[in-house]
Amino acid sequence: MQLTLLVPELVWPEPNDRNTFDDLTCPSLDVLLARGACTMDPPKSLEAALTDLFGQPAGAPYAAFRLLGETRAPDATDAPAISAETCWLCSDPVHLRFHQESLILADSGGFDIAAGEAQTLIHELNRHFSAIGRFHAASADRWYLRLADPAMVGQIETPPLSAVAGRSIERLLLASAQSNGLRQLLTEAQMLLHAHAVNQQREGQGKLPINSLWLWGAGSIPARIESDYDGVWSTNPLALGLARAAGVPAHPLPTEAATLIGHAAPDTRHLVVLEDLLAAVQYENSEAYRAALCGPNGLETRWFAPLRRALMAGQITGLRLEAPTAYAALRWECRRHDQWKLWRRPQPLGQLARRLAGAAA
Repeated sequence: MQLTLLVPELVWPEPNDRNTFDDLTCPSLDVLLARGACTMDPPKSLEAALTDLFGQPAGAPYAAFRLLGETRAPDATDAPAISAETCWLCSDPVHLRFHQESLILADSGGFDIAAGEAQTLIHELNRHFSAIGRFHAASADRWYLRLADPAMVGQIETPPLSAVAGRSIERLLLASAQSNGLRQLLTEAQMLLHAHAVNQQREGQGKLPINSLWLWGAGSIPARIESDYDGVWSTNPLALGLARAAGVPAHPLPTEAATLIGHAAPDTRHLVVLEDLLAAVQYENSEAYRAALCGPNGLETRWFAPLRRALMAGQITGLRLEAPTAYAALRWECRRHDQWKLWRRPQPLGQLARRLAGAAA
């Protein structure tokens, strides 16, 4: 069995942060990284890394693929099928706030949205923007817009939500909103959401208001994509949608590697998407990062240690670690025989981070 593990933000993005890196114990991961063959590409988002793994070019129609991977259909009964004839746009609810003279974006990882709140706001957006398209909510925190005019696709070049959550976005908005139509849509949506009773009630309850949308991933789904994976294991709807578009069986993400190894057939290829570290890095929560990576129930215990044992035992013939990070898009090819190259001494992650930062400088 060959396994590809996609782990966004594997390496904490502040190389000199000793509070995060000191005493960070990940022996199996350290050995895998030291004895695997590493390559570096320019930084990319989680979404770009996923579509790359399925052979899709830059600017892939993330919205259409993600919608295809949703566990249920959009909320409206008149929602059309996902096809090459329909253009979709991710229109995710976000909160924008000023912090130290910067405009910071928080996605739903920073606040909760009730299903009823989402439905009410979607109804209001559809009432106001009927000429532009129709909004749909596949979940309380993942919204979509079916564009009435496919020509708008070329006007929307904002990066995926994972690339901006927890970050300053002023320059991105200035660089991305090149059309008057998109600027007007964003401005009107912000005004509508700000004044809506749902947000007034949220603020009265001490909750963050849903005061903007993040528009990204526009496009139509291709008729067919190819993949040599035999299974995809993930909770990420974009990953599940790519699997379905390629005709690859999609499975719920198991809690640990042993479950996957026990169920996957020999001589097959699988993709596993582990997002445990993503939110911690986005919102600069080093304690959450340390716990998710090396805590008692972290990735080291549940995934990296058993996968290294399986690699040594020949249960896995090849292990690829894909890690889009702030430093670079990193890839390690780990083979069984490489694990016996004892002269490749493992390095602490902090040392690796400093080396990556130096290479990226």
